[in-house]
Amino acid sequence: MASALLSFFVIGDQAQPYANTRSPHGPLNVACQNCHTFSGWKPIRSIPEFDHNQTRFPLRGLHEKVACTSCHIKPVFSNVGRKCADCHADIHKRQFGARCEQCHTVRGWQVSVQQIQNHQNRFPLLGAHAALTCDLCHKSAAVGQFAGLNTACYSCHAKDYQTTTGPAHVSGGFSATCEQCHGFDNWYGVRFDHLKYTGFALTGMHSSLECTACHIGNRFKGTPATCVGCHLSNYQKTTNPNHIALNFPQTCQLCHSTSAWQPANFDHNSVGFPLTNGHANLQCTQCHVNNNYKLTSGACSTCHMKDYNTTTNPNHVQAKFPTDCSVCHSTVSWGNAIFNHSATGFPLTGAHANVQCTQCHVNGNYNLTSTACASCHMKDYNSTNNPNHAAAGFPQTCDVCHTTTAWSPAFFNHNNTAFPLTGAHVTTLCASCHVNNNYTTLPTTCYGCHQKDYQSTTNPNHAAAGFPTTCQTCHSTTSWQGAVFNHTWFPTNHGGANGVCSTCHTNPSNYAVFSCTNCHTKSQTDQQHQGVGGYVYNSTNCYSCHRSGQGGG
Repeated sequence: MASALLSFFVIGDQAQPYANTRSPHGPLNVACQNCHTFSGWKPIRSIPEFDHNQTRFPLRGLHEKVACTSCHIKPVFSNVGRKCADCHADIHKRQFGARCEQCHTVRGWQVSVQQIQNHQNRFPLLGAHAALTCDLCHKSAAVGQFAGLNTACYSCHAKDYQTTTGPAHVSGGFSATCEQCHGFDNWYGVRFDHLKYTGFALTGMHSSLECTACHIGNRFKGTPATCVGCHLSNYQKTTNPNHIALNFPQTCQLCHSTSAWQPANFDHNSVGFPLTNGHANLQCTQCHVNNNYKLTSGACSTCHMKDYNTTTNPNHVQAKFPTDCSVCHSTVSWGNAIFNHSATGFPLTGAHANVQCTQCHVNGNYNLTSTACASCHMKDYNSTNNPNHAAAGFPQTCDVCHTTTAWSPAFFNHNNTAFPLTGAHVTTLCASCHVNNNYTTLPTTCYGCHQKDYQSTTNPNHAAAGFPTTCQTCHSTTSWQGAVFNHTWFPTNHGGANGVCSTCHTNPSNYAVFSCTNCHTKSQTDQQHQGVGGYVYNSTNCYSCHRSGQGGG
């Protein structure tokens, strides 16, 4: 061996290899002294001067510290395989295929994190499962089952299920589907969806109770879902009120809630008698005297008959008021009663709304049968003298003139009579026409009131001229003066008369007499009527031809 080494030794500055020397490593073009020493052919240098990265298999991870002969068992290095399985026996018996690098890395034979992430198959590794080593579930790597392993929790946790005593799962008949209560993070910290799996929601105080508080003696099947199933003792020992003596129903939820057994709240609406206002704050025993909860009447008088009998303003008994207190009283308070007077057919309006009841219902008489104003206001009727109602024989239907706002002033709608008031008549005092309180036999003609005006008028003199007494022919209700006569057949401004009647009507005592010749001279008229047949110079003939105001001026 020493002679073989000498064939590669350096003599002087140049290597002197022997021509007949053959390397056992095959086509390895590396100087021997890079690996071997002068001491002997073996062992090789502890750190060979050989760059494995220049080969087809760079050394990484744990491969960097492995002895060369661990992989290169034969001297011809190029004959070593590069696959993991070429050096590492497959203890999984090909259950994962031949690619070890799917799970393992050159940094360690332990399973890689990437492999855990790739466990997203039928059973993803969540929570505490992600930190487990494979062999905790896949027992005996060499012979264990990796494909088709049961995914049910119970398949691994059967021992946990069987040994759990708080509560005991086996004797309690618990389901073996562990995920109903347990999570992946921790075997403890159990959460059971009570509503989903039992139909009984845990609310209020129930949600913070230990399971054994209801499931006594590890009894989880057949536990009653009714309140009385657990609270019968509470029902039996309750004395305020005594549930047993009063034969209260055992449907506890009618009054109690899961928040707390006390205080209890009963929905009084369910019995047809809502508790409102003052009733809402009463103690039950104030109405249910001597623990009588079997009341059959909701009438107010059942409790308030004493109030009815003792009330004196007004005296209910004497006035024979109905015992239906709700007609006037409310649950807010017994006082300040309000009666809906409109329900009697006599609404209280105007001043009536603020009148005390006794002002109309004298001597406690609430059985009035008449709604006529005169039944209360007869004294006002008799004492009124402007005008004097009694003397004038006014009807006793006061509302014709008066309102409930005030007795005075009164307003009479004259339009409802045969003589509507217009013009100056509207503001005229009643007594101006209704002289001596005569409201019954007055004429409706103008002359009936204006006879004096007719007789005293001199321009023109109505009486002397024999004017008709139908005053409205010339006069209006606006004013007696400024009369206007409809001079239908002849213009009143003819000949510059300008409405002066006496210009033509020369006889003030007889307006049937008129003269044309006072203005129209004969000589002038004759000249204008030359050749006119039947022409005669006199007023009558003038009017017969010129009554329309045409034919001359």
